[in-house]
Amino acid sequence: MSNLYNNKTLKNFIYLILSLFLSEIIFKLIMNMPVFDWSTLRIFIGISLFSSILSLILSYASRIVANVIISILNIIFAILFIAQAGFCNYFGTYMSFGSLSQAGAAEGFVMEFISSLKPNFYLLLIPSILISIYFIFVDHFINKKINGEDILFDVDIEKHTNKKERKLLKERARKFKKLIKITRISFLGWIIISSILYSATLSVSFMQNKLQMVSNKELFKSPSLPNIAVSQFGVLGYEFVDIKSLLFGSSNVIMEFVKAEEEITDYSRIIDDTEWISLNENETNKDYKLLNNYYLSKSITPKNEYTGLFEDKNLIVIMLESGSNVLLNYPEYFPNFAKVYNEGWAWDNAFSPRNTCATGNNEMSTLISLYSINNSCTANTYKDNTYYNAMFNLFNYKGYNTSSYHDYTEYYYYRSIFHLNMGSGKYYDVYDLGIKLGTEIKPWPQDTELIEKAVPHFINEDKFMVWMTTVSAHMSYNKSSVTGDLYLDLFADEDWSTPIKRYMSKLKIVDNALGELLDELEEAGKLEDTVITLFADHYPYAFSSEEFQEIAKYDVSSNGDVDRTPFIIYNPSLEPTKYDEYTSFINILPTLANLFNLDYDPRLYAGHDLLSDDYPNIVIFADGSWRSDIAYYDAATSKLTYLGDKTYTDEEIIEINTDVKNEMNMSNLAIKKNYLEYLSDIKAAKDEEESKTE
Repeated sequence: MSNLYNNKTLKNFIYLILSLFLSEIIFKLIMNMPVFDWSTLRIFIGISLFSSILSLILSYASRIVANVIISILNIIFAILFIAQAGFCNYFGTYMSFGSLSQAGAAEGFVMEFISSLKPNFYLLLIPSILISIYFIFVDHFINKKINGEDILFDVDIEKHTNKKERKLLKERARKFKKLIKITRISFLGWIIISSILYSATLSVSFMQNKLQMVSNKELFKSPSLPNIAVSQFGVLGYEFVDIKSLLFGSSNVIMEFVKAEEEITDYSRIIDDTEWISLNENETNKDYKLLNNYYLSKSITPKNEYTGLFEDKNLIVIMLESGSNVLLNYPEYFPNFAKVYNEGWAWDNAFSPRNTCATGNNEMSTLISLYSINNSCTANTYKDNTYYNAMFNLFNYKGYNTSSYHDYTEYYYYRSIFHLNMGSGKYYDVYDLGIKLGTEIKPWPQDTELIEKAVPHFINEDKFMVWMTTVSAHMSYNKSSVTGDLYLDLFADEDWSTPIKRYMSKLKIVDNALGELLDELEEAGKLEDTVITLFADHYPYAFSSEEFQEIAKYDVSSNGDVDRTPFIIYNPSLEPTKYDEYTSFINILPTLANLFNLDYDPRLYAGHDLLSDDYPNIVIFADGSWRSDIAYYDAATSKLTYLGDKTYTDEEIIEINTDVKNEMNMSNLAIKKNYLEYLSDIKAAKDEEESKTE
C-alpha cells in the first residue's frame, strides 16, 4: 500500500486528471454544451495527455512541492475557466491570446465584468477547493499513517544495525525504485499512445458531426471559431491550440472554386477581369492564389431597380455606441428615432453580433464589408492595412468630401490610422473637435456636442460623406455619472433598476443628438439631399440577458435575439418601408454602394446588397452561428432551432455552413495578407486606362 501511495507519478496523475476533467464537465454543463457526446471523450484523452506529462515532471519534486504546484495550477485553471465563461457570456465568444491587446483598455470595466458573472460560474471553483482541502487535511493524514512507522521512507537504511532488516529494506528499496522507473516508462508510453489517440479523434469518422461548420482537424490547425473549438477540445485544449496558432501560425488549405455561369441581362454589372486573371495565372504565393481563386469565382451581384436611387446625395453614417432596439420600442422617450424609423427604411431583423473588441471590429467590418478575425482585436492589429474599396474610398472616387468623427480619444482604437488608411479625408477625435472631457466615471461626452462640433466641418461642402461614432451610451451603468444621471427623473415612474435607468438616460442623449443633426441639416437646407444611415455596434453587453430583458420588448434569451439592434436608412423623400430580411452591419457597404451607384466590385465584399433579388437572407454571428427566416443554427453545438414550419435538409445545412465558413475564412485571410493593397495595382491600372480614354 505504501509503495502505491508513494508512487508520485501515478498519484499526481490521478489528482490532475480528476480535478481537470471535472472542471471541463462542469464548464460544459454551465455553458449548456452536450456532455454525453464524442467531444467529451476527446477532452478526456487530452486531459489525460496533459496530466501524464505534468505528473511525470512533478514526480521529480517532493510530495509537498508537487502538491503546492498542483494546487496553484488548479486555482489558475479555475480562474481561467470562470473568465472564459464570463467572456463568452459578455461578448458572445471566448477570449484568445490574440485579443489581449485590449486587456489594458478594459481595466476600467472590471467590476462590470465581474458583476455580469452568473452565480453558477463559481461552481468551477469546486475542483480547486476540493484538491486544496485534500492536500491540506487528507493527504497529510494518509501520508503520516502509511509512512509514519515505515523506516524505508524515514530512516537511512545504512544506519540500521540489524543486518537482516537492512537487507530486507534494501530489497524493498530496490523494488520500489524499479517500480518508479517502470511507472515513468509506462507514462512515456502512454503519452505517445494518447497523442496518437487524440490525433485519431480529430479525423475518425464516427467522432465527427457532418453538420459541424468546421472539421475538428481544421479547427486544431487554426481555432478560428473559438466557440466550436471550446466545445470540441474543452477549455484547456482550446488554450493549447490557441497558443500553438499564435506561436507557429496556421496554414490554409488550397481549395478549388468554380465560377458559376451568369446570365447577361440589362441589370448585369460588367467587370473586366482580364488583368486580375493574368495576375492570378502568374501568382506563386499560395495565399494570394487562394484568395484570387475565391473572389474570381463569386457571382457578380447585378444592378437592380434601386441602383442610383441616392446618386449624388450626401451621406451620414452613424454607428451608435451600445445601441439597441430599445431606441425603437419607446417612442415616448426617443421621438427622433421614432421619426426616422417610421418615416424611413428600417430592417426589423437587423443584428450587431458581439465579438472580441466589438466596437472597433464591427466598425471596421462595416467600412470594408469583411468579417473581422474572431480571436483578434482586428481593427488595431491590422490598422496599417489599406482598402481601396472601403466606404470612404468609394465616395472619394465619386468626388465626395469624406471625413469621420468620434467624441472620444484613441485609448481603445486607432481610428486616426485605420480611418485614414480606408480613405477618410480627415479624422476628428474629441481633441480635434474641442470637446472637453470630464472626470466622472467614465468621462463620456454628450453626443449632442459631437453633432454641434462636427457639423460645421462638412455642412458647406457640395457633396459630403460623413462617418460618426457616438459614445454617450457607453457603459458604466452601475455607477453614478453625469450622462447616466442626466435624465433619471424622466424614468422615475418606471419599474426599472437604477443601472437600466442610467442606460436609458444615456440613450436619451443619443436621441437628442439625432434630433440636433436633423435640425442642423434642415436649417442648412441639406436635409432633402442627405441620406442618414443608423446602426449600432453592439447591444449594451454590460447587462446580463435577465437585466436587459427589463426594457427589451422582445425575447433576448435565445437564438441570438439579444444582439438585435436598429438599422435605418432615412431621407425625407423615401417611402416608409419595413423590411424583414435578416441582416447585420456586414451588408451596409454593398447596399449603400448600389444605392449611390458607386464604382465597386461586389465580389470583394462579404456582405450583399440587401435590395438585390439574390440576397441570401441570413445573418452570420461571430462564432459562425447563423440565423435565417427558417432556423437558428448554433455553431458551438451544431444544433438547429426551427422558427416555423419550414425546415432544411442536411445537404442544405452543409451548403450554408460551407458558404459561411468560406466567407469568414477568406475575409480573415484577406485582412491578414492585406489583400486589397495587393489588388490595388489592378485598380490603379484600370483608372489609368480610363483616364486615357476620356
